[in-house]
Amino acid sequence: MTGTSSDNAALCLAMLRETDRDRYLACLLSPEDKRGALAAIYAFNAEIARVRDVVREPLPGEIRLQWWRDLLEGSAEGDTGGNPVAVGLLETIDRYRLPRQTLVAMTEARIFDLYDDPLPDRHALEGYSGETASALIQLAGLVLSPQAAVQSADAAGHAGVAQSIAGLLMLLPIHSRRRQVYVPLDILSATGLDRESFLAGEDKARISGAIEAFAGLGLDHLEKARRAGPIPAQLFPAFLPVALSEQVLKAARKIGARATSGGLQQAQWRRQIRMMKAAILRRL
Repeated sequence: MTGTSSDNAALCLAMLRETDRDRYLACLLSPEDKRGALAAIYAFNAEIARVRDVVREPLPGEIRLQWWRDLLEGSAEGDTGGNPVAVGLLETIDRYRLPRQTLVAMTEARIFDLYDDPLPDRHALEGYSGETASALIQLAGLVLSPQAAVQSADAAGHAGVAQSIAGLLMLLPIHSRRRQVYVPLDILSATGLDRESFLAGEDKARISGAIEAFAGLGLDHLEKARRAGPIPAQLFPAFLPVALSEQVLKAARKIGARATSGGLQQAQWRRQIRMMKAAILRRL
């Protein structure tokens, strides 16, 4: 299996199966000779995305993210330590000439997750999404087909924002318990809310309006991704997880404030069917 050694690829895939089932399936629906490389990138993303889940204070989280930055920048502190994800990631970077700065920017964007500061506006949200979800699609695309990835950069940008918003909507219950708010303040303000009143959860009508607007922003980016042009067949596996976004965004717009208590996550088997259908039809 090219991209990483077979042992590291297997370990990264096993990790994904536990931490990110959707991208695990996306790997299995990708060309066999690319699965190891994709698994390494996706496992790296899973590692930095869950830092807030495994630390109690921001400082230990920043230290974990700094370790990944050191690794990517090649400093003395960046020894892999036998970490299969780190080993696989570095092998993938070298084999496919991936831009290290994009990966560094992904770790830096995740510092935001460690704190409870709100996003000031939708532009800040789009920037955060661009450095995380959109960047991940573009990196996967560079593994699958570098030339096609460059040509589909606009689609990847918009698709990543749509996917990011869908993911944030599904995480609303967890974020609310942590007193985190990812709905941008300009959207809250437009519906007569601020951070504290959104977290208080009492004004259901206005909270519904904010969630509907947030989901609508995601749907708008999804439509822009579709209008950016047909995604080449060899590149489509990089976009596969995005195919799950529309159902989440439409459901959030429908149930409004109830999304803060959950109810947006479909059963895994339904998600798998949706992704397999998207793979066959090559349609987001």
